Parts: sequence; structure tokens; C-alpha cells
Amino acid sequence: MPDPDADALPRRFTDLRLSRTTVGEVSLRVRVGGSGPPLLLLHGYPETHLAWALVAGDLAEQFTVVAPDLRGYGDSTAPPRLPGHEGAGKRAMAADCVALMGSLGFDRFDVAGHDRGGRVGYRMALDSPAVVRRLTVMDVVPTGEVWARADDRFALAYWHWGFLAQPYPVPERIIGRDPESFLFDAEFGGVIRGFPPAAVADYARCARDPATVEAMCEDYRAGATCDRRDDDEDRAAGRRIACPTQVLWAGRGPLAVWYDTLAVWRDWADDVTGRALDCGHFLVEERPREVLAALRAFHGWGTTAGGTTAGGTAPARVT
Repeated sequence: MPDPDADALPRRFTDLRLSRTTVGEVSLRVRVGGSGPPLLLLHGYPETHLAWALVAGDLAEQFTVVAPDLRGYGDSTAPPRLPGHEGAGKRAMAADCVALMGSLGFDRFDVAGHDRGGRVGYRMALDSPAVVRRLTVMDVVPTGEVWARADDRFALAYWHWGFLAQPYPVPERIIGRDPESFLFDAEFGGVIRGFPPAAVADYARCARDPATVEAMCEDYRAGATCDRRDDDEDRAAGRRIACPTQVLWAGRGPLAVWYDTLAVWRDWADDVTGRALDCGHFLVEERPREVLAALRAFHGWGTTAGGTTAGGTAPARVT
């Protein structure tokens, strides 16, 4: 599978193998490389796995990096629309990821996710606690908390949550008139246009596909319905995230103003650490060195003088 404008991407990133993998009802575009313990990287909206271009190659020096396009995003396929939107829900996306990692020979792994990818990551930790060793979530609080705490600030600043969740095909028709202007400018003030050009070109190319726009809207419809319900049911049942969890968030963004972010996550997880970074929402692109250092420190398995893994044995990759 050819890389999009490979010459404009960091060489260490393009050295990672790009391929397609079928998991259940969807086919995922995925990039894999490295030889260490497994680290699954999950992008957010409205991006693709190229969101990790500035850090994935460096991470591959320490980990086996696996970076897919989530179902419906990028060049991954999306399932048909369902009345309850479960096909675009984080539970389905998390199941895709567990199956993907299993197909690579990993039955236990670490997860780092930004934005929607963070929501997939924590859903995976709740639904499949045996497979997630450590979890990093970036610039999110749980979906159920977002809706429960929504107020006028949320309605104005996060207006796209309600807009994208409107019934098909209302948002699709509006976005479809000029996808790039909507996704890059109307929502994010043009900041995405300053990211690596090859990544921006990939986002733009995918956004011009009506099926991708529909899938992104379905993602937000799921957030307002089945994702929120799944979170509420977990809270009512007392289910918690058992693995160590790192939370990173934008020091210049709404989370820093609206929430006591660590306190929110400590209501959901047993072992929570983290901090704000001095940037906006797109932590990986805006502060790649800080994100890289945080991921290396938190997810590093470590070794003793004798060469064994500290804190447990890193799972071997099955080829």
C-alpha cells in the first residue's frame, strides 16, 4: 500500500510498514513497526493515523508501534448505519483494536489515544481489562461525564458535538459542501493546516469522501447515544479502569477551565497520574517532544541489570 506523499513524512515514520487488516466487519489501514513491547496508538477526529507521524517513528525505537485508522476514518471502512449507532460506537472500535492486536500476536498491550482515540482506549480498558496493561488518554474526560456536565459553555465551545449528532443527512449535507473548510477552519480555527503537510493532505483527501463524513457524524451520534449509555451503565455497576492511567490535556483548552481533570478521571480509574501541556487540543502535533517523553516514561517496560523486564515480562510478538 503506497504512502500518501511519503517524501513529506518523517523517514522514521514511513519506515513503519503500511498495510490493511480485516477485523470482523471492517478493514483497517494500519501502520506497524518496531520490535519492543506493543503500544497501540489511536488518533482522534478529524484525523487519521498520520496524526502520530511526528512521534511514532521515535516510539518504534522502544516499542512495537501499531497505529490504525479507526473504523470509518481515513482509509478504514465503516459498517452500515444502525438505528442505535452501535456500529460507530467506541465499544465496536475498541473490539476492532483488540482483534487487530490479536492478529499481530499481542494479547496484552499498552494504549495511547488522543481525542476520539482516547475514548476508544478507555472503553477498551473497561470492556477488556485483561488486555490493556497501561493507558494514556489525551485531552478527554469520559463521554458520560461530558454530557452530564454540559452547560452553556459546552454548547458554544463544543457545538460540533451536538451538530454532528443531528439526524442523517443534515450535517453530512452541510459538511459536504466544503469539507476542508468545515473541518479545518470552522471547527478548529485553521490550526490543523499548520501540521505536517502530508498528514493534512491525507485528512483532506479522506474528508472529501462522503462515506468518511457520514462515518464521522455517526461517531458523534454514537457519542450522544450508545457511548453515553455504556458509560452510564458502567458507572451504575461500579466498573472502573483497573490499569495505570496517564491523563494529558491541553493547558490552553476547555478541559483546563471546565474540569478538575485528574479528579474526574480518579472517579473512573484506580491509578491516575498526568498533567496539562502548554498547548491547544492537538497535543501530539503541538508538543511532540513532550508527548514523546511522557509516553516513553509512562509506557516503558524497563529492564533490570540482568536484562529481564521490570514489573513483568513484555509479551513477545508472534510473526
